[in-house]
Amino acid sequence: MNEPVSGTFRDPGRPLADRIADLLGRLTLEEKTGLLHQYQAAVPRLGLGAFRTGTEALHGLAWLGTATVFPQAVGLASTWDPELVRSVGTATGEEVVAFHHKDPSGAGLNVWAPVVNPLRDPRWGRNEEGYSEDPWLTGVMGTAFARGLRGDLPILRTAPTLKHFLAYNNEADRCVSSSNLPPRVLHEYELKAFRPAIESGAAVSLMPSYNLVNGRPAMLSPLINGAVRSWAGEDLLVVSDAYAPANLTGLQAYYADPPEAYAAAIKAGLDSFTQDDDRPEETLGHIRAALGRGLLTEDDLDTAVRHTLAIRFRLGEFDPATPYDDITEEVVNRPEHQALARQAATQSIVLLKNDGILPLRDPARIAVIGPLADTLMEDWYSGTLPYAVTARAGLAERCVTEFHEGVDRVALHMAGGHVTAGEDFGGAPLVVLPAGEARLTWFDLFDWGGGAYALRAVANGRYVSAGDDGVLVNDQPGPNGWEVRQTFRLDERPRGTLALRHISTGRHVGLGRDGVLLLTDDPDAAAVFTLELVESGAQAAAELAAAADVAIVVAGDHPLVNGRETEDRTDLGLPAAQEALVQAVHAANPRTVLVISSGYPFAVMWAEDNVPAIVWSAHGGQEYGHALAGVLFGDDDPGGRLTQTWYRSARELPDLFDYDIIATDSTYLYYRGTPLYPFGHGYSYTRFAYSDLRLSAQTVEPGEVLRVGVTVTNVGERAGTEVVQLYTHQRRSRVKQPVRQLRAFERVRLAPGERRAITMEVEVADLAFWDVTQGRFVVEEAPHKVQVGRSARDIRLCGHFRVAGERIPARDPYARPLDAADNDEYDGIVLCDAARVRGDAVRGTDPGGWIAFREVDFAHGAAACVLTVSSTEGGVLTLRLDDPLFGDVVGAVSVAPSRDRYDFAAAGCPLARAAGVHDLYVVFENEGVTVSELAFTAAVAQGATGGAR
Repeated sequence: MNEPVSGTFRDPGRPLADRIADLLGRLTLEEKTGLLHQYQAAVPRLGLGAFRTGTEALHGLAWLGTATVFPQAVGLASTWDPELVRSVGTATGEEVVAFHHKDPSGAGLNVWAPVVNPLRDPRWGRNEEGYSEDPWLTGVMGTAFARGLRGDLPILRTAPTLKHFLAYNNEADRCVSSSNLPPRVLHEYELKAFRPAIESGAAVSLMPSYNLVNGRPAMLSPLINGAVRSWAGEDLLVVSDAYAPANLTGLQAYYADPPEAYAAAIKAGLDSFTQDDDRPEETLGHIRAALGRGLLTEDDLDTAVRHTLAIRFRLGEFDPATPYDDITEEVVNRPEHQALARQAATQSIVLLKNDGILPLRDPARIAVIGPLADTLMEDWYSGTLPYAVTARAGLAERCVTEFHEGVDRVALHMAGGHVTAGEDFGGAPLVVLPAGEARLTWFDLFDWGGGAYALRAVANGRYVSAGDDGVLVNDQPGPNGWEVRQTFRLDERPRGTLALRHISTGRHVGLGRDGVLLLTDDPDAAAVFTLELVESGAQAAAELAAAADVAIVVAGDHPLVNGRETEDRTDLGLPAAQEALVQAVHAANPRTVLVISSGYPFAVMWAEDNVPAIVWSAHGGQEYGHALAGVLFGDDDPGGRLTQTWYRSARELPDLFDYDIIATDSTYLYYRGTPLYPFGHGYSYTRFAYSDLRLSAQTVEPGEVLRVGVTVTNVGERAGTEVVQLYTHQRRSRVKQPVRQLRAFERVRLAPGERRAITMEVEVADLAFWDVTQGRFVVEEAPHKVQVGRSARDIRLCGHFRVAGERIPARDPYARPLDAADNDEYDGIVLCDAARVRGDAVRGTDPGGWIAFREVDFAHGAAACVLTVSSTEGGVLTLRLDDPLFGDVVGAVSVAPSRDRYDFAAAGCPLARAAGVHDLYVVFENEGVTVSELAFTAAVAQGATGGAR
């Protein structure tokens, strides 16, 4: 590296804009191009080092070695304690810096966290990465964590990146599926989760998601430049997700070739391409080609490079020193961080049910049971555990414990003998032998749900995996890695036999030469086994439980199996074997506590009806066992609260790909059923009384603040923690409103008998909803209800107030064209892209599908309507009033075949009997017709010389 060049850009006393402009002006076009990849090239002549985006730090530093592991993100949010979440972000940021100082090329300071996708559907494979189904609470927690990561000083500690923009909640087909996002859901739900961290400056970077939104790749969303960057007070860095750029011409086939696609991405706001790992040449070649073909200008590159350089400047890279230069490896997993990990794990624990069995009262002997009772799981974005305090270990420090995993021990038999494993710790190929030591034929069978099983050889305690050569070997510590190769499905065969199907590859297990088990592409060549039960895990666990004072069953998910990145769940039930285990243990000892450790909700209906107590937490990190023991024994009050609804069945959920939470009555905001456990739910070991509800005003106006006071009293005999939650409901509106919506909360700890007056504030402007008739947020004139309580369904006090807001008039069809996407209701259509760069349209997917525009004021009458349409096959659109099936037909439009779906043309018709205020329906008589807008011409009123209005 050459000696640093002096100049304005190295002078920390100069304005940031001047420093960036100075450095940008010194770079050649080729040097600028080299800064557009994840692995940014060094510029030796200017003394610029290499720079890499993307250090994973979702709940602690990940992938780079041993570091403090905190509870998963959904667990952190369950604390309902933003300051604690911020402290975890601070500790994580410090450890990132420590690793960066040790290895600058391996640990970059651009951190890819937090994830602020609202947890719309609990089946999403990445549920544990987010914070809440509520967008406002997601924004609060995401801002807190990002603020901790970046620090409070002008120089950033790290540069946090919000993931994943936008409308990303499915892993199945995630690179080719399009999230159908109506305007209200976009503005009131999705964008609302991202805005706070950007607007506050807590996050300084953004990562678009893999999916498409309304038919357009999220990476090309006009919202990146048009909305998100307008929130930011300073330059925002936009980085792609891994390998996403190639999808534009590959899986998505949105553009014809990479130069065209990459040019479009840069113009849409992408600054850094995460493509081809640390081999940037191919990506840079496409950018050079785009420049050569005139698809990009140097000004386009300057814009992207400026965003990148701004972050590097703010990280202090070009300053003589930074406030973080003294951070060393000593901060990693230091005692203060261990204590913080324990505190976070403790506060994240949620008591779902308790009939009085908890807290435990000096039991002499506890049976600790279950597949998660003596292990701590690392998810894909976890750090490497420096140590692991399991549930068993934490409880064993308090009293005598007996342990059993509660999994079945089995043998696999076929005509040639039994499947046999090697004893060596490094494993050996599994072979079928006619005879041998019985212990070598035994395997522990783990049921992780969704039909996914793992086999652990008793011979050496290692899990069975399929190697690259397809041979089955018992050589792994458990399911692990990006491509999990240690799980199988048990496919039923005739007469009670089964075949093993390898989940990762879809191939069956067959019998090779010398009796070796290996994968085969031919299902007919699958080996057929008889599963012999050596020991029933449920029965053995029940026998252990029967002799104990209390049984603790620790169940849940494996974070890398049946619900993880690339894999959604299909149902909400506990794995069948775990469900059977809970029932068997409870039958043997009614004093059973179910402890669930998982990154997502389960529909534990039987347990709710039968088990005395149920406790949930996310996977809790290195101090989980201490935290759990502290709560179970009553040292700590269970202060966690749920941040998403726990449903009774997946049948209560809409299709995973349906993102319209308003139309489908999804999340606690619109759900009208009775959940298993509601949003905000969680019990304390004490009881709280609510009284003296006080509202600062009975009528408020936009721009004002409503102050809501309440008195909370601990009326129990123990100190405890309460999370006081404030919800509102708009009681009258032009549109469908949430049943309830969280507006504020306060976490309080009260001694027995202690009373505290709490005041929470509601910004009246936050009561706005997106009005599709005007294309903006509106605070509507309406009565509202305020509700204060312990959860969204446990409301203790209610009050009423009125908002002196706007009255939304009927739509004026003559003032401007009606955008088809701004409809009020729809059926049998999808939202799609009107053009590759910007604009949304509506495409009919079912004959008879329709869009509705409520309360259209045609005044004295409409003379004609002109629709902007396209259809490669042609079709007919019918305009009806007040009903899509039986309403009066006022017009019909024939749509001629177009060159492609972006080849829009005007198609019109005269209108008859369209006068006064009516609901207007546009009915798609054929599938495949796309409409972007409708323009109306008013009839001339009798005796008038001008228009009808």
